[in-house]
Amino acid sequence: MIKTIVTPKNNKLQLSIPNSYIGKEIEVLLYSKDELTEEKQAAKKSMADFCGILSENDYQSLKDHTEQARKEWNRAI
Repeated sequence: MIKTIVTPKNNKLQLSIPNSYIGKEIEVLLYSKDELTEEKQAAKKSMADFCGILSENDYQSLKDHTEQARKEWNRAI
């Protein structure tokens, strides 16, 4: 895998492909690093965002499971 960061001087970018990649399917991603920051900020959610999504039964099941997991984490080893 090859990963690099570039700052383009114009709207064209030339890629050199290693010989070992010739004939293989490759993935090329192009995004601005500040887009990642915006995406991370937008992805933050609180529990209030999920209010009303779970049924009462699903909520109780999730709550019981979480409480059991916390008990296991807090046990003496």
